[in-house]
Amino acid sequence: MSEDAAFEYAVRALGRSMRTEAEVRRLVRSRVGFGVRGAAMIEAVIARLKQYGYLNDAAYAETYARLRQQNEKLGQRRVRQVLGQKGIAAKIVDEAVAARYSQTDEETLAREHLERKRIPKPTDQKETMRVVRRLVAAGFSMSVISKVLRQWEVPGETLSGLEDMANPDEESGGE
Repeated sequence: MSEDAAFEYAVRALGRSMRTEAEVRRLVRSRVGFGVRGAAMIEAVIARLKQYGYLNDAAYAETYARLRQQNEKLGQRRVRQVLGQKGIAAKIVDEAVAARYSQTDEETLAREHLERKRIPKPTDQKETMRVVRRLVAAGFSMSVISKVLRQWEVPGETLSGLEDMANPDEESGGE
């Protein structure tokens, strides 16, 4: 495969969906193969994509964080995790998430997530734990989760167990 063909392949892939630099590298590598020639071709394709403004991990991270916050109502932990898995540098991820979530009340966002998913107020401990698991998977901290459950007036023994999970250092810190 020639460099121009690899570039066209990468442009078509980016036309289908936004991708990170790591994802484009993986896609192009599958076409051009490994080795010195393949690595040089991948670097040339990536450089051209950046030059034309088709590939920008910082813009990808900002867009991803904005969409996940506004549309899916996800917490910042989940957004950080996914962006890291997509191969974006930790510094870029930190900047994008900090910019997006700095003015956000995560407690309100967690409530909006529950409303969006149509998760009702739990009536027993089993349902409470299901809500907790859903919110943890959505990227919310245990302190935010316990605040949400406290406003739902979940029984005290369930909340105390959650708060122990949220603050594991308090029990073992004095030993």
